[in-house]
Amino acid sequence: MSKRKFRNRLNDLPNKEWLKFQKSWFVHNPPPRKDDVLRHPAKYPETLVQEFIEFFTKEGQVILDPMVGTGSTIVAAMRSGRHSYGIELNSGYAQVARDVILQERENLGESASHLTTEVINGDAAEIAGIISKHQIPPIDYVITSPPYWDMLHAKGAETQNHRRQDEELDVVYSDDPNDLGNVDDYDEFLERLIQIYVGLKPFLKPKAYLTIIVKNVKKGGVIYPLAWDLGKQLDETYTLKDERIWCQDNIRLFPYGMGNAWVSNTFHHYCLQFRNE
Repeated sequence: MSKRKFRNRLNDLPNKEWLKFQKSWFVHNPPPRKDDVLRHPAKYPETLVQEFIEFFTKEGQVILDPMVGTGSTIVAAMRSGRHSYGIELNSGYAQVARDVILQERENLGESASHLTTEVINGDAAEIAGIISKHQIPPIDYVITSPPYWDMLHAKGAETQNHRRQDEELDVVYSDDPNDLGNVDDYDEFLERLIQIYVGLKPFLKPKAYLTIIVKNVKKGGVIYPLAWDLGKQLDETYTLKDERIWCQDNIRLFPYGMGNAWVSNTFHHYCLQFRNE
């Protein structure tokens, strides 16, 4: 009996690249940020997002990021030959994203001319209305990174202290009460965030994946297991398939608790994979 010919239904990658992505942890040190996106206080790298997009989709499919910031996901989708949509609450960041995307179109030239890209200034909590109004087609893949609760408001954060010295750099996302980064109650923050992701379900294709890049957070000497809480609660709506651990090894170490107590330097993020069964 002849063997059935292998068919890759998920992506366009060769077997070697597929196998490489199955490693449960990886090191990715983001390249230096360009001046036009420095304003955003917590941008994630296009280079990392592109790897996920190319694994979980095929060329020509549709990507959505409901918290697109300054456009990293859309840039990565364009470089991968995918159509993409992004929703962003902050009108300033939405305009930065549009400018970045326009420049990327010029850089990519003819190879990106057929790709649909759209940045929508709106609240992801109103996802149903946004998708209907803008006629976003059924979604093949969602990748996003939410606010890590209200941690940008932490006064002692080294990066934030540095940013406070430059008036052109934002320390927090906004002062909008609809901005989840301004919600100081953890349970309320978690509930509102989960409802955004649950609201995406009717618009995802069957078997489509949802990747959430997130950290557990420390506040006032207490660990809040944001990644684990998301995994547990969203598994009631989607199927939690797995996690990949994104590690950075080029960040300066600080002697937190030295000589007194164990306090880690946290240089990893959880990339949670859910599937719309």
